[in-house]
Amino acid sequence: MNKTALQLFSLLWQEYSARVTYARTYQQMITAAGGTVANDHIAWRSLRLSVDRPQGKVNLGISYLSQIAEALGYEPAGEYIFPQTHLYARHYRHPQQAEFDLPKLFISELIVDELPDNIAQLISQTVSTIPDQFTSPLTYFHQEKGNSEVIAQKLQKVFSRPWLTPRRSVVEEVNKFTQYGAWVLLHGYAVNHFTGYVNRHQTSEYADIDSTARGLANLGVPMKAEIEGNITCGLRQTATQAVQEMVTVIDDISGKEIQIPWTYAYYEIAQRYAVEIEPGKPELFDAFLGNNAQHLFEMTRLS
Repeated sequence: MNKTALQLFSLLWQEYSARVTYARTYQQMITAAGGTVANDHIAWRSLRLSVDRPQGKVNLGISYLSQIAEALGYEPAGEYIFPQTHLYARHYRHPQQAEFDLPKLFISELIVDELPDNIAQLISQTVSTIPDQFTSPLTYFHQEKGNSEVIAQKLQKVFSRPWLTPRRSVVEEVNKFTQYGAWVLLHGYAVNHFTGYVNRHQTSEYADIDSTARGLANLGVPMKAEIEGNITCGLRQTATQAVQEMVTVIDDISGKEIQIPWTYAYYEIAQRYAVEIEPGKPELFDAFLGNNAQHLFEMTRLS
C-alpha cells in the first residue's frame, strides 16, 4: 500500500498546487537554491455527522477518511480537541514514514451535534445528498486487487465535494456561525493544505522557517503575519494566506448554479525541533500543537 499512498498523494499534490500556486512558488524557490522539497503533512477537514444509507448509517467525519488512511497502512498517533470551535482532530503516522518518505496525515472534523439546531439541520440536509458510491471508499481496494495506480486514481475522486452543490443562503448562514462548516460544504474532502518541511531543505539560504517565510514574502507571496509555536515546544508553523477562488452555489431565487468568491486553501511550512522525551534523551518532535492548529484553522476565514 505504500506505493498506492505515494501515487495518491502525488495526484492530490498536482491538483492542489494547480489551485494554490503559492505551493509551486515555494517549490521553485527551494529547488532554485539547490534545496530539497519534502512534505511534512497533509490536512483534510470533515463533518462528524451520520447520513442514512441502504447499508446503514455512514459517518462523514474522521472515521470516513480514516478508513482510507488505515487501508494505506497509517495508524492513529495523536488527538486534539478544540472546544471553542467545536472541532476535533487526529493525526496519523505511517510506521514506515522515514523509509518511504510518507507524510503525516492531519484529519479534523466539525462536531455538528454541538452546533445550534438550525445550523446543524442546514449542514445535514446539504450533505445527505452524497451518492451511495461515495459512502464506501474501501470498495476501491477490493475491486482493483492490488493495482496501485488504478486504486490511487479512484481514491483521488473521494477527495472532492461528494454531495450536491449547496445553496448560497445555506453556505452564508452556516458561515456566520462556523467558517469551517461553510468551507466543508463548499469543498468537501478536498485537501486543506500540504506542508513544506523546512528540516529537509538542505540549503543554507533557507535553513530555517524564518528565512523561508521571508523568501516567500520577497517573491510576493502573502504570508501569515506570525510564526506559531516555539523551539521549546518542538514545532514552529506558518502559512501563506488562503487563495480565493470562484465556487459554485445554487442561487436561491433562480434555482440555477452561480459562482461566488470564497477561500480555498493555503500552503503551510513547518520546522521541527528536538525535545526531551525524558531527561538526557532528546528526540525530534513528531506530533502537532493544538494551539498552533487552532490559529491555522482560521486561515480560511472569509475576509
